[in-house]
Amino acid sequence: MSEATNDRSADFRDANPNATVWDIVRGLSRFGAVHAMVDLRCADHLKKDGPLTTEELAARCKADPVQLGRVLRMAAALGLLTQVSPGRYGLTASGETLCEDSPNSMRPAVLAHAEEGSWIAMNAIPQTVRTGRTRFMEEYGSHYDYLAAHPEANEVFNEFMRLRSEPVGAAVATRYDFTEINSLVDVGGGKGTLLAAILQANPHVRGTLLERDQVIPDARANLTARGLADRCEFVVGDFFRSAPKGADAYLLGSVIHNWDDDAAARILETVRAAVPDHGRVLLVDATLPDDDRPHIGKELDVRIMALFGGGRERSESEYFGLLTGAGLNGRIVAALPIGLSLIEALPIT
Repeated sequence: MSEATNDRSADFRDANPNATVWDIVRGLSRFGAVHAMVDLRCADHLKKDGPLTTEELAARCKADPVQLGRVLRMAAALGLLTQVSPGRYGLTASGETLCEDSPNSMRPAVLAHAEEGSWIAMNAIPQTVRTGRTRFMEEYGSHYDYLAAHPEANEVFNEFMRLRSEPVGAAVATRYDFTEINSLVDVGGGKGTLLAAILQANPHVRGTLLERDQVIPDARANLTARGLADRCEFVVGDFFRSAPKGADAYLLGSVIHNWDDDAAARILETVRAAVPDHGRVLLVDATLPDDDRPHIGKELDVRIMALFGGGRERSESEYFGLLTGAGLNGRIVAALPIGLSLIEALPIT
């Protein structure tokens, strides 16, 4: 695109009050093209054999070359591909993140957002806003009920969670000083991705993972595969009722945002009852700016509204208000990937 064209686009945006909404609406077409690339494994084929012509790639993907060409043209305009010669495409660094074997693969994120349940939930947001009830939950139960009934969606979601959790875990493990922490309880820690990162980076720490009984086998397998199971105890429990007492620290990684204020307060009160006066609570969640500044958490908040009903992202003041109500004094100690914050909360004695 020429500099003149860029200037004209900028002028159009400045002069046209519709431009922002048009850009948002066109996002659906952009996502559709990226989903097609991921579903057909275009990036994987291009990484292995590319650059390829549209016809060569269509043969590998078992796709219609005319329709595929339209997707590739869009993908090149988005910066995912580069047209090395007419009708012949190669991958860019951004496009390579759509490959399954990329260390920074975005493939699980695309598939999770394209999954049928996600489309149903997002399409029903007007009804959710109008009635205060989530159509998705009315039809399927909780998001986890839906995943339990749809094994393929569950597999995609778990891989998406791993994609999100691993860089966050690495950041928590290295940006917080665990020197004085010898025992750590991961409350509702899922498969233990965050806990594993902390244990790997801090060999003196011993962990306890508190989860539902159906999650514990996967968590145990995950920690075992990483050679960490001998430093971790696995406890079946309900974080609304109790948590193992007396540890130096308690970790809640993306737990509180799944619940409304009443439920979140009960979880925090349970943890506060378990933490000793010398202990601390570490929370990983988004803390949104109270003003109009963009923040990825504001977008995630709408997705949570669609899928989880009562769950929500909170502003810093809202989040700290919950902590204070539970007898904890919070402060942000580190910024984390994907718009998250690491919050340290100390008991109010």
